[in-house]
Amino acid sequence: MDIGGPTDVQHVAHVTFDRFNGFLGLPSEFEPDVPKKAPSASATVFGVSTESMQLSYDSRGNCVPVILLLLQSRLYDQGGLEVEGIFRITGENSEEEYVREQLNKGMIPDGIDVHCLAGLIKAWFRELPRGVLDPLPSEQVLQCESDEDFIKVVRLLPQTEASLLNWAINLMADVVQFEHVNKMNSRNLALVFAPNMSQMKDPLTALMYAVQVMKLLKCLTEKTLRERENTSSQVDKISSNEAGEGEEEVDNEEEVDEDEEEDGEGDGVYIVEEEASEIIGVVADDHKSESMKSAFEGTSTSDSKGVVQPLICNPDHIGSK
Repeated sequence: MDIGGPTDVQHVAHVTFDRFNGFLGLPSEFEPDVPKKAPSASATVFGVSTESMQLSYDSRGNCVPVILLLLQSRLYDQGGLEVEGIFRITGENSEEEYVREQLNKGMIPDGIDVHCLAGLIKAWFRELPRGVLDPLPSEQVLQCESDEDFIKVVRLLPQTEASLLNWAINLMADVVQFEHVNKMNSRNLALVFAPNMSQMKDPLTALMYAVQVMKLLKCLTEKTLRERENTSSQVDKISSNEAGEGEEEVDNEEEVDEDEEEDGEGDGVYIVEEEASEIIGVVADDHKSESMKSAFEGTSTSDSKGVVQPLICNPDHIGSK
């Protein structure tokens, strides 16, 4: 028996979902079966588990809190990727506190400084009940010595944390692609993000771990950039081959060989320098910001100068474009 397609389709109602008030515009005949409110919705978007937040998909299929997508979209729209020192320079605390209040209402005011937006993204990760990388065995992270080690260890992350990390890595890669303007390379970004990705109470262990986290973030960011470049090169080759139709076969083969040789140039072993002294400054400033927050009720934190139940990305794809 064949089942045909739907017939006599009508638009009965437009239903939306609000994280505070649940389903809006729901026909009355469905109301007894659907909760009026979202039982797990949190009244704040900072310092709470992602399980209590409204989630959505980003352009790469990652499932992350809407708050991050809102901040990212506004940051990009305001040209934040091209601002020198983005994610390194600190925004004004008073402005950050105001934006936090608005974000808790599900909106972002106009005219917010891009450094404030960038600082709030870092603060969101820093204030999570559990750091994005905390599910990883710290011993394994500390023992990583190569890119392969780091790529292997992050595959141990649960799906939620893996999705958040993948989002953050692609954000960092987007910033690095404008390095010639914003002066922020993969090392600089890894340095300012590292202290916000884990929470360790022991200061010495936290320092050593932050250094490794910095190397991990740098590794994954550069891996993502290489994959983007390879994809772009392949597209360019296809376009070039299509444009060159009609030429002699021998000439085409020689051009392909030359392209392959050029693609092979610059492939080297990526060397990571010890950044302990700089990490000390970043960690110290973060602790200082947290102390200030406890001293001033309602005041938000920020870094110093050093600084959408949906499908979630596969941990194996961390660091891919």
